[in-house]
Amino acid sequence: MSSTGELVTHGSPLPDWDVQSLPPDQWQPFYAAVLGAFHEPEPDEVTALWGSLGEPRRCLVVRERGAIMGTAGTFSFRMSIPGGRVVDTAGVSMVSVQAVGRRRGVLTALMRQQLDSLRRGGEPLAVLTASEAPIYGRFGYGMAARQLSLDIASRRVRLAAPAVGSDEVGLSVEDPHKALDACEELYGRLLPQRPGMMAHENGWELVPLLDPPAWRDGSAPVECVIARMDGRVAGYARYSVAVEWSRTNTAEGTVRVRDIEADDPRAYAALWRFILETDLTSRVIAPNRPVDEALLHMVSDVRHCTPTVLDSLYVRLVDIPRALCARTYATAIDTVLEVGDRFAPWNQGRWRLTGDGEGAVCTRTHDAPDLSLDVAALGSAYLGGVTFSELAAAGRVHAHRPGILATATAAFSSASAPWMPFAFCRSLLPRL
Repeated sequence: MSSTGELVTHGSPLPDWDVQSLPPDQWQPFYAAVLGAFHEPEPDEVTALWGSLGEPRRCLVVRERGAIMGTAGTFSFRMSIPGGRVVDTAGVSMVSVQAVGRRRGVLTALMRQQLDSLRRGGEPLAVLTASEAPIYGRFGYGMAARQLSLDIASRRVRLAAPAVGSDEVGLSVEDPHKALDACEELYGRLLPQRPGMMAHENGWELVPLLDPPAWRDGSAPVECVIARMDGRVAGYARYSVAVEWSRTNTAEGTVRVRDIEADDPRAYAALWRFILETDLTSRVIAPNRPVDEALLHMVSDVRHCTPTVLDSLYVRLVDIPRALCARTYATAIDTVLEVGDRFAPWNQGRWRLTGDGEGAVCTRTHDAPDLSLDVAALGSAYLGGVTFSELAAAGRVHAHRPGILATATAAFSSASAPWMPFAFCRSLLPRL
């Protein structure tokens, strides 16, 4: 979203904006308006890929005197949620308001129409990655997943574990495009194990391979290393290398890690060892890793990894009972949630949630509430990466009986921290 939001001036009536669906032949002016709002040029190959991924029928526009004033798009995804299920999810992106349209209700009109459309379409969840964090809370989106950024002084870090077995892993550097199918097969196996991961479908598997020269910032083209164990692909890493030289003619290059995944800790260790020991380099940057990154427990000195936690995926429950019934729960829960949702009144009210590791039932009730919260807080807790206890400590959740916070925290928990490994916001595509 480009702009600082729409802080409406009291006493100034807002126009009744006409939000329109995008005609199929209007993709180019729609996307040009998005680019203009973000004030950012884009390489032709990125524009071409984005055009192939776009779904014009799911895009909305607001016009003033024929000119596009605001935009909002939706992508059709399937996302992993707690319990290993993968559900239909709306990926909200390409949200923009032109500078002359700010603080006039354009964004509010777009988000309301989009949410109504998502409800009619049957997707229980909407997600986004916000280019400006303060914007979307008032529309019911809660920060549900974080990401870890690592800046590693690789000459001062070695792998302390797992030492046993990592030498049994075979590594080979391969063309990223030719290795794509093997990488995608592994990614598909890992998908259900971590909430927040999106299935790579309908061309999205090509996004991690984007590598326009204009975005390399001195790096060589992206490379791919494959880890094999017992004849099968057990892991992969995509990375690029930028070699620099100090005044004393010492190589001080940087490895930029785009992806690194494995289904075996020995393969994972072997891949990281390969990255950390890259010739002519002294630094490794990994800008998007899960907050429970295993590397932090493998290295000899975590202080030289400089971990920084950032916000990542925001979740919005479009249909509360369907969303809560879609996932399973780590422990049994039977509780009444009183949810506030002024932007989607069909969600407003009290809901009895009864669930366990097999499934759940969620129905309206007039019983007294156990927990009171708004829909954004519920979205934050949905993937298991933000707990009810920490939300309560922040005043975002109110408990009405003893012990319920601990019960809800345990039930909504996830064995793996939620994480979004690739960006579907245009401004957050993999530019390292």
